[in-house]
Amino acid sequence: MNLRPPTRLPRRAGLRAPADRDAAPARGIRPPSAPARTVSLARLSVTLLAAVLVALLPASARADTTYPDPLPITGQQIIHDPTVLQLKSGQYVAYSTGGVIGARLSIDLRHWDDAGNAFAQPPSWWYEYNATGDPWAPDLSYRAGRYWLYYAVSSWGTNHSAIGVATSRTGLPGSWTDHGKVLTSETTDSWNAIDPAVVRADGRLWMSFGSYWTGIRMVELDPATGKALPAAQVHHLATRPDAPYAVEGPYIVRHGRYYYLFASYDTCCAGTNSTYKIRVGRSTAITGPYVDSAGKPLLEGGGDLLLAGHGRYIGTGGESVFRTRGQDWLAYHYYDAEDNGTPKLGLNRLGWVHDWLVVK
Repeated sequence: MNLRPPTRLPRRAGLRAPADRDAAPARGIRPPSAPARTVSLARLSVTLLAAVLVALLPASARADTTYPDPLPITGQQIIHDPTVLQLKSGQYVAYSTGGVIGARLSIDLRHWDDAGNAFAQPPSWWYEYNATGDPWAPDLSYRAGRYWLYYAVSSWGTNHSAIGVATSRTGLPGSWTDHGKVLTSETTDSWNAIDPAVVRADGRLWMSFGSYWTGIRMVELDPATGKALPAAQVHHLATRPDAPYAVEGPYIVRHGRYYYLFASYDTCCAGTNSTYKIRVGRSTAITGPYVDSAGKPLLEGGGDLLLAGHGRYIGTGGESVFRTRGQDWLAYHYYDAEDNGTPKLGLNRLGWVHDWLVVK
C-alpha cells in the first residue's frame, strides 16, 4: 500500500586519519635523485589537480560527502516543514505544520520567538479532509501587494486531500483571510494534493506539489485567484521507480537559465529513525524534464543528494528556499538526536558551483 509514515508531529512536539609525521631519511639511505624528485612533483601536481576537480563535483558524485551544520539559533527552535520569508517590515516569519499553521518571528534569523498561529480557528472546510482540522506544509510568498499562504489538509495514508490558500497585507499571524480550495485530489487520482510550493516563470504562476503515490506534480495557477486554472494539465516532475514512491515536499527556484527542483526523499516524521534527505535536479523549462548532474531524469529516480542527516541532525527535509540580502537560504527541519528527536529549524546558506547547488 502506498502509505506515508503513520503520524505527523505537532508544532510543539567519518574520522580523519592521523597526519603523517615528518621524518628525516634513515641513516645510510641517500636522498632521492633529481629525476625522482621531478616524478614526485609531477605526481603531487596530478593529485592536487584531481582533488580540485573532485571538490567541484556536485555532492551526489562524491563518495566522501560531509555536510555543514545548520546556523546556530536560539529561542523557539521547534518546527516542522518550515517556510521562511523576510516581510516588508524587515522581520522574518516562519510558518509550519501543526497548530493552525504555527508562526515564529525573528529579526536576525538567529533568535526566534513563538508568534502564535496564522489562524485562530481552522476554516470549516478543512474538516472535510481530517477530523481535527490539522494543516500541513505551508508555503509563503509575496506578489501583487499581498502575501500568499498555501497549505494542505489531508489524513495519513490517503490522497483524499486538498491544497488551500489565504492572503494577508502584512504576512503576520492573525492577519490571514482564507480563500478556500486551490486544488484537490481523490482516491481515484494518481497523485496527492499536498505539500504545495508556488513559483513564477515566464510571466505565469505555477504550483508544484505531491507526496508518495506517483511523486511530484505541477499545475498552472490563475494569478488573480491563486487557484488552479480550470482543466489545468497536471505535469509530472519527479518520482521513484518502486512503490511507495517516497518523494514529497517539492520546492522550485530559478538561478540563471535553470529551474532547480528540490524534494524530500525517504522516511519523514519518525524522530531519530527518520531517513529524510534533500535531493535536487534542474531543467531549462519550469515543467521539466528535470535531471541531476549525471543527466539522470528525476522521473527515473535521479536527483543529486544535497543534504542528508549527519551527527545530531537527523532526517533533514521538509525544505523551502528564501532569499534575503542577496543570499539564498535553505530552510528545513531535522530531528535532534541530542534532544530526544525533537524536530527543529535548520537554516543553511546555499551556494552555486558551475550552476549546481552546494550547502554552506
